[in-house]
Amino acid sequence: MVNLLIANEGARKHSRRIGRGPGSGRGKTSGRGHKGAGQRSGKEHDSRFEGGQMPYYRRIPKRGFKNISRKVYTPVNLKDLNIYKKGDIVDTVRLLKDKIIRKKTLVKILAGGDIEVAITVKAHAFSKKAKELIEAKGGKAEVINA
Repeated sequence: MVNLLIANEGARKHSRRIGRGPGSGRGKTSGRGHKGAGQRSGKEHDSRFEGGQMPYYRRIPKRGFKNISRKVYTPVNLKDLNIYKKGDIVDTVRLLKDKIIRKKTLVKILAGGDIEVAITVKAHAFSKKAKELIEAKGGKAEVINA
């Protein structure tokens, strides 16, 4: 029965045959027009190419500096850590699992709010105040390397 399967009418479209004489409607220049890069094979300009005039990205002034070795931290406030029980060890994997952070990144603990339980927090960075508050409650703040 498989050999009797055929495609529906109009489901398969023939590719356009170009360069097959004047009667085909796509003969001679084959729809490419006369002369220039548009007629040649391999003509692919950069999307920024503006026909030879000075491109926009080179006309506008350049400002600033982008530090390629910059570290971007995801901030986590102390009040967000109150969901944990006394003695828990909280690291980036646990924060990700409990949906406190959205993706696996560098984490910095900030002193937003107050912490109510003594827990061990492992993060890439701590603000000075956050570290003091964690240790004041009897917890530990451990810095882990990226």
